[in-house]
Amino acid sequence: MRAVGGILLALALAGCASVQQSACPAGQERLKTAQLFFGQQIDGKASVSEADFRRFIEDELTPRFPDGLTVLDANGQWRASGNPLVRDASKVVLIVLPAKGDASSRIEAVQGAYKRQFGQESVLVLTQATCVSL
Repeated sequence: MRAVGGILLALALAGCASVQQSACPAGQERLKTAQLFFGQQIDGKASVSEADFRRFIEDELTPRFPDGLTVLDANGQWRASGNPLVRDASKVVLIVLPAKGDASSRIEAVQGAYKRQFGQESVLVLTQATCVSL
């Protein structure tokens, strides 16, 4: 019985490996998008001001992603080093990544700049392929 279960599992996984990404609808193209999550709390007491974050966008994000981005206000929580639960306001930046060029090195540079400038432990980044209409 275990052998049959193992064979069925192997066949199911093989089928998943061969699934192609579906084509995008007419007028759209497959590009990658990135979501960057920037915590606003500094050392548990202060937070990044709106003016400081705007300046960060102008100095760090816009030069690296001049075609555009979207900034959203959010509230989040995460486990900090030492295991305390941290709840704070955050900013989420959405970027449609250019089809050409090395966007990952630019994202890493933004992460590093934010961590250094505002004393953050991390900047969460999610990337995914999606259909985009420009």
